Amino acid sequence: MKINGKAWKFGNDVDTDAIIPARYLISNDPEFLAKHCMEDADAQFASSVQPGDVMVAGKNFGCGSSREHAPISIKGAGVSCVIAHSFARIFYRNCFNMGLPILECPEAAERIQAGDQLEINLDEGIIENRTRNETYRAQAIPPFMQKLIAAGGLMEYVREQTNRQ
Repeated sequence: MKINGKAWKFGNDVDTDAIIPARYLISNDPEFLAKHCMEDADAQFASSVQPGDVMVAGKNFGCGSSREHAPISIKGAGVSCVIAHSFARIFYRNCFNMGLPILECPEAAERIQAGDQLEINLDEGIIENRTRNETYRAQAIPPFMQKLIAAGGLMEYVREQTNRQ
């Protein structure tokens, strides 16, 4: 699977409260949550992000609470992938459960700048920075996790498997 989009850059230790502030946890609706995604970190993000764009961050992205609202809001905003130096473990798993692709790549997290145009091959873990003419290699997403993403998340994957039987 290939992704093309503009980079949105964030720093280290972006917690789930920064991704989706607690005052908006009154709903699980992706459209509602998307309107408030990253609102306290970048007030222009939700109104400016375009479908297919990519979030890029430093270390420990998604730390804090284990709420699933964070990846739901990111995916709802149209973000196609999150690249970070590292992810909080619960957030990492929640992203795949929600069908949001993520890649850990310290080099990409350091080198990519806001506004860079990226092309990402999720199957191979290759991130091409078209703006800087650079290529970075992340660990490829394992086949089972790719199936979760393709299905739209764990719940949809289980529904598909159940309907096949």
